Amino acid sequence: MQLGHDPKQVAEYLLCKAKDAGKSLTPMQILKLVYIAHGWNLGLYGNPLINESVEAWQYGPVIPSLYHAYKRFGSSPIDDCPGAGPNEFGNDERRVMDQVWSGYGSRSGISLSTLTHQPGSPWFISYNEQGRGATISNDLIEDHYRRLSEARR
Repeated sequence: MQLGHDPKQVAEYLLCKAKDAGKSLTPMQILKLVYIAHGWNLGLYGNPLINESVEAWQYGPVIPSLYHAYKRFGSSPIDDCPGAGPNEFGNDERRVMDQVWSGYGSRSGISLSTLTHQPGSPWFISYNEQGRGATISNDLIEDHYRRLSEARR
């Protein structure tokens, strides 16, 4: 099993997808999109996309380093796009991130947050069983997205 990437690399890939599409993303959107891409990569391929833990915060799943990297933007669009190149990622990873961008990229931060707060979701289970700040295990995330994947077949 591979170890995953720095979450900021995944964020930069998605921020550049947004820029290429003439759109922008807020910190809440990028936090949720990176989490969702990580989830789908686990669910489809059994490999983590990111190399850090996800925590259950009050407003949903959060990758702390990513939160701190972008919190200065508040609710404004992030204007960083350093150009994370596709060579950093494998074909499956790029495909997952591209699909997450097409499927979720136009959703608002609130909409993405609501999506990740569903009863039975990894955030919901971790937050309600272990409390605020609990680590959401990759096993829990993988199981959730694997079930979503199987439901779509």
